[in-house]
Amino acid sequence: MLKHDLQGELPLVVAITGASGVVYGVRLVEVLLRANRDIHLVVSPSGWSVIRQELQDDACDNFDFPALLPPELKPAAQSLIHVHRHDDFFAPLASGSFLTGGMVVCPCSGSTLSGIAQGASNNLIQRAADVHVKERRKLILVPRETPLSVIQLDNMRRAAEAGAVVLPAMPGWYHGVKSVQDLVDFVVARVLDQLGVPHDLMRRWGE
Repeated sequence: MLKHDLQGELPLVVAITGASGVVYGVRLVEVLLRANRDIHLVVSPSGWSVIRQELQDDACDNFDFPALLPPELKPAAQSLIHVHRHDDFFAPLASGSFLTGGMVVCPCSGSTLSGIAQGASNNLIQRAADVHVKERRKLILVPRETPLSVIQLDNMRRAAEAGAVVLPAMPGWYHGVKSVQDLVDFVVARVLDQLGVPHDLMRRWGE
């Protein structure tokens, strides 16, 4: 029997790789937990290195992702977050028979983007992304790089042609920006829109 999360929705896959902007990925997991969504999480070794550098949190040394979250979310994290090693090809999400509601790579490094665009499947993140492409499921890639080389642009094109949504971390400014958190929430909100997860993180155009 298919295991659903507490809302009866399919689980979501979130991957955090070694691009700058890990705050987007951490915030995405936080909001998904508040929505009671079941999360299968993969953090690459480079992703942990960037988390350690950008968030300056001791939890990074123990690879303890729930410790990065607000205290009130830690109980939910224990039951809703399923952490997988980046090299574990026996994880459920390595197979198309494991049903999901979509996958987000946030942030998505250039090397991860390249591996996904080429179908390399060199690690669990790339393999899970390849599964989502072949199964025609939602795959959202959130690159955070500037400027972009022709190679990176071509990889984005290839990924988009294969069915992925390329959603660069480009925050808007029309929603009443008052803090850096507002800019982070704008990007996370656009990801949630693609996943069909309701939220109130930002004021929409025309509201």
